[in-house]
Amino acid sequence: MLQGTWIQVGIEENGIVNPPDTYSGPDVTTLIDGHRFEVRTADGSLLLHGRFTLDATTTPKSITWVDAIGEEAGQPILASYRLDDDRFVFIAADPGMARPTQFRTTQGLTMRSFVRRA
Repeated sequence: MLQGTWIQVGIEENGIVNPPDTYSGPDVTTLIDGHRFEVRTADGSLLLHGRFTLDATTTPKSITWVDAIGEEAGQPILASYRLDDDRFVFIAADPGMARPTQFRTTQGLTMRSFVRRA
């Protein structure tokens, strides 16, 4: 269900709704292909890419991101997720922090909401 192209429709970081963000903006898309992801601008420029692993047996469901580029490259980013049809939400902790178990942010947590691109 996660495979395909997603558009971010919301972000909350450190308790702040819609802060300035490097990986957001008009027509920025996230492509999920297998266990790989890419974040691209409208003109196709690559902003971020890497891989992830899922564990749907945990409560909440777990996802671990590993960026291939950027300041967090190679570090596991522990997150939890919800996936309902065409809506995907994850909340991620800064590297070195515990995996979040609630879908609200405090210092060091970022929550992103996406809808499937039609």
